[in-house]
Amino acid sequence: MEYNFKEIESNWQAYWAKHKTFAAKDGGDNPKYYVLDMFPYPSGAGLHVGHPLGYIASDIVSRYKRHKGFNVLHPMGYDSFGLPAEQYAIQTGQHPKITTENNIAVYRRQLDKIGFSFDWDREVRTSNPEYYKWTQWIFIQIFNSWYNKNSNKAENISNLIAEFEANGNTKVNAVCEETVKAFTAAEWKAFNEKEQSDILMDYRIAYLGEAYVNWCPQLGTVLANDEIKDGMSERGGYPVERKLMKQWSMRITAYAQRLLDGLDTLDWTDSLKEAQRNWIGKSEGTSLKFKVIRHPELVSGSQEMLKQVQHDIEVFTTRPDTVFGVSFVTLAPEHELVNLLTTPDNKAAVEAYVTQAKNRSERERQADINKITGVFTGSYVEHPFTGKQVPIWIGDYVLAGYGTGAVMAVPAHDSRDYSFAKHFGLPILEVVAATSNVTLSGVEGSYDAKEGKLINSDFLNGLDVKDAMKKAIAEIEAKGLGKGKVNFRLRDAVFGRQRYWGEPIPIYYKNDIPYALAENELPLVLPEVDKYLPTEDGEPPLARAASSWKHDGKYDYEHSTMPGWAGSSWYFLRYMDATNGCEFASKTLSDYWQQVDLYIGGSEHATGHLLYVRFWTKFLKDLEYIAIDEPAKKLINQGMIQGTSDKVYKITGGISTLFKSDGANAGLNFNFNNGEKVKIPFGYSEVLLSNDLIKNINSIDTKAYATNVSIDLVEKNKLNLEAYNNWLPDNKTHLLIFNECYFFNGEYYNFNGEKIAKPEVDGFMTFNEVEKMSKSKYNVVTPDDIAEKFGSDTLRLYEMFLGPLEQSKPWNTNGITGVHGFLKKLWRLFYPAVQGDASLLDSARSDMPSVTNDEPTKGELKTLHKTIKKITEDIERFSFNTSISNFMICVNELTDAKCNKRVILEPLLVCLSPYAPHIAEELWKQLGHTESISTAAFPDFNEAYLVDDTINYPVSFNGKVKFTLELAATLTAPEVEAIVRANEQTAKYLDGKEPKKVIVVHKKIVNMVV
Repeated sequence: MEYNFKEIESNWQAYWAKHKTFAAKDGGDNPKYYVLDMFPYPSGAGLHVGHPLGYIASDIVSRYKRHKGFNVLHPMGYDSFGLPAEQYAIQTGQHPKITTENNIAVYRRQLDKIGFSFDWDREVRTSNPEYYKWTQWIFIQIFNSWYNKNSNKAENISNLIAEFEANGNTKVNAVCEETVKAFTAAEWKAFNEKEQSDILMDYRIAYLGEAYVNWCPQLGTVLANDEIKDGMSERGGYPVERKLMKQWSMRITAYAQRLLDGLDTLDWTDSLKEAQRNWIGKSEGTSLKFKVIRHPELVSGSQEMLKQVQHDIEVFTTRPDTVFGVSFVTLAPEHELVNLLTTPDNKAAVEAYVTQAKNRSERERQADINKITGVFTGSYVEHPFTGKQVPIWIGDYVLAGYGTGAVMAVPAHDSRDYSFAKHFGLPILEVVAATSNVTLSGVEGSYDAKEGKLINSDFLNGLDVKDAMKKAIAEIEAKGLGKGKVNFRLRDAVFGRQRYWGEPIPIYYKNDIPYALAENELPLVLPEVDKYLPTEDGEPPLARAASSWKHDGKYDYEHSTMPGWAGSSWYFLRYMDATNGCEFASKTLSDYWQQVDLYIGGSEHATGHLLYVRFWTKFLKDLEYIAIDEPAKKLINQGMIQGTSDKVYKITGGISTLFKSDGANAGLNFNFNNGEKVKIPFGYSEVLLSNDLIKNINSIDTKAYATNVSIDLVEKNKLNLEAYNNWLPDNKTHLLIFNECYFFNGEYYNFNGEKIAKPEVDGFMTFNEVEKMSKSKYNVVTPDDIAEKFGSDTLRLYEMFLGPLEQSKPWNTNGITGVHGFLKKLWRLFYPAVQGDASLLDSARSDMPSVTNDEPTKGELKTLHKTIKKITEDIERFSFNTSISNFMICVNELTDAKCNKRVILEPLLVCLSPYAPHIAEELWKQLGHTESISTAAFPDFNEAYLVDDTINYPVSFNGKVKFTLELAATLTAPEVEAIVRANEQTAKYLDGKEPKKVIVVHKKIVNMVV
């Protein structure tokens, strides 16, 4: 019987679907195990071979845990709201829902074909109203909550209102806007509804307020930091600018300390936890006020402006000990005082700088430390201790959202302040000496270490840095200049997007007051619109439905939609109770499934999705909807499978100096290193050079650039020219140059421009480069192609075989035939190939496997149990790549032993089942089992089978091995020595001599020194 993987895999995938083999049970006596994959956004390109890497790993663990007796929840769904579907809708007019459903159908077909053990009855799609009803419901709970610092958790807003009514806000200890003013109970009751609403908005965890956002005009929406790269939108590559907008946000900052503390309880990688710690960015220091000195040119302005300019500039500093080293103050370009503090002479320069800074994202500004830019406002502040004038500058290295958006610059002791001061020629005042007798005089660079003695610092002189910090804070507080505080780099999370394809925010406006919808009004379903673009006056696309889409037929709904991370911040909970129409998940089931036991996904979500899902989990725990404080116990970031691209060198004819107009002839001259000039005709759109030609051309590095060609057009780095010619519509106007000739418009020519027959040349050569696998690079390999050619079990094994799960690695199909060959060799243990006699060949093609019930040999048991031991250890430590080579060793050893014994082969199939489930299921069935192999218990490892009865002792003379002796493992070292001495081969090599020394390493070697 042949190994027909196509038929086998198709049959078993149908069987699993029909019998719901992998449906999880809600409860029971078996221990639970919850395995979760970061669910995909269903793009139109479908899956490439890099996408299933983490899914295969999680599937191996899921199947293994079922074998070990666990009740396994292994669900899958789709993060189905997203900008790509909306962009496609804008271009084509097709509703994003249709695009999304088509893409999901492709994903589902591909996922099924790989043979994953998902519980598809629990599938979720974030764009389904049945799902986003509960996303909206959670938003409403967040909107109706405030963060009580006393209880250190979120509480219902009704508690806060009761406190306002009884005592005002003077006793409230909350996370809120710093601009909140004190009021009494009587004053609260006297406020009108709009005033009360505005005050409550300053306390709500989900709130509407002004925030600096990443605005992308071309996409017409706000983007999260992780959706921006180098100041451009990751989707489309459009410019992004910082913009102050009225925007929905969430006070994730209220949870900053708890998000930090929770990391210590998680079995996540150190690098991932460190990324979150850096993103949260806790720092301790003090606020400090610098009084603005009224500039004469500003004083002559209006009284209102004068009143506004009499501000203090408040900074937050972690180094109050260096206060006497302040030589300038720097404001973020977005700081609210920039316009008021800019003098007329500096107005043009400041406005130009602020405009420029808006086009750089915060991430870019933080990362680009070598680009020093800034501008002087023309105004000054008064130093709080010396009274000296300190200039106010603007610099984009200061971020509006961190601290107060202003810094006191101490260039002698802060590297970025130092670079700024050196660039603009500002004073550098040294106030901390590295030691008592060494100062920074004449030393290039800043001294940033928090150790040393204070100098040039008045009342701080002579103190160590740590003591100076304490004394400086005490003095600042005593003078009423500021207060010691903890600060976080983490910003409140912007929650609104000015786009169509997202969850509607369940808010309506009555008399300019936002109200949340009642639960029985959910879901608020996306309305139909005529276009998916913003309105002519810049309103979000949902405003296009405003005339008919109203609450109670008269009040406007919120026109922004939720961000992409909303639906993914709680989906792990919905899988627990995916069809519940009454609540997001029943308390009984969330209490049963608890945390995710294993979460696998990409590292790109370290500071986006993972922070948000932790935030929402803690919030839901605060309100006692769930019993867990963290979403996932263990998290593994899988590496990326990269593509191997094929590239050629391209020269655009209009700009290349390699091609010079011949004037007298209608062509271009092509210059070889040997001085030969060859005429090439006009009429091409661009020129491609064979890789082996490059060495013959002068200065090619400055004249050409690499461009990708489809890997489907290349075999062993040779480009199929005919196929390339038809690849893209304009390729017929491309000119491809070999060493000996060129190819143009489907014909070959010699360098005299004469048409020739297809030459016997080595081929048009490409070169390879490893880079991200993507459609735009034409290097995508789909799992469909691999499964069609080799089978899904081969694909699963090969992806694991490529290397450790956490590491990135290039896709290379050179080794895939070896993995496929292993499966065929495994098959032959059950259906051995027979050579010669036709009757025997007919017997070999029987449907019955050639397996016996004979007793196994010690060698066969040893092979099996060392495999059980290794596979168990590998899966438990998530080291899947080493398992594949161990399976290969095992099958080779059993093949050499001609083993066909049931007692050996059945346990081997169970071990292999998590990795290659289709072939394991088929052979299990062929052995006479009527139940799926997934119900079989994983075999136990028996150490006794690995204990050797005999030891092969190498016997050496003066360190050189001469022979070996197989001796009983129970012999002592003296007994081994006696046997070796008495051996006739020993007598031969001693040649009558007495050894000077005999060294016996027990159960290892024997060495005689002669």
